[in-house]
Amino acid sequence: MPPVKKKKFSNFAAYNYIVMSKKAKGRGDGLVWSTNQDYFNDYEDDNKDADTLPKDKQKLRVKLDSKQRAGKIVTLVEGFVGKDEDLEALGKELKTKCGAGGSVKDGQIIIQGDYKEKIITWLKGWGYTLTKG
Repeated sequence: MPPVKKKKFSNFAAYNYIVMSKKAKGRGDGLVWSTNQDYFNDYEDDNKDADTLPKDKQKLRVKLDSKQRAGKIVTLVEGFVGKDEDLEALGKELKTKCGAGGSVKDGQIIIQGDYKEKIITWLKGWGYTLTKG
C-alpha cells in the first residue's frame, strides 16, 4: 500500500481553513476580506459590554438536539441577551437543577439529556416569561 500523502494547503486555502472555521470567529460586521493588513484590529464589537436584559424581556428558546453528538440527546437553551457571566451563571444553575453535565458555548446553554419540559417550567418560575419550547 503506498504511503498516504498529506494534503498541502495554498495560502488562501489555509486562510479559509483557519479563519472561516466554526471555532475561529471573524468580525461581527460581515467583512470577510480586506486589503487592509490590520482589518481585525479596527473593528470594535458593540455587544461585548451589553447589559443583560431583564428576565421578563428575555426571549429564550429551549429545544432538543442530537446533531453531531453521536446520537446523544442534549437540551439547548438559546436566545440569551446579555453578559457572558450572567449566561454562565444561568447555565450553572440549570445544570445543578437537572443534575446533569453540560456547557455554555457560543451563546447557548447545552445540558446533556432530555430536560426540555423541566427547564421550561423552571425558567418560567424564575421570571423568564417569554420562554418557548
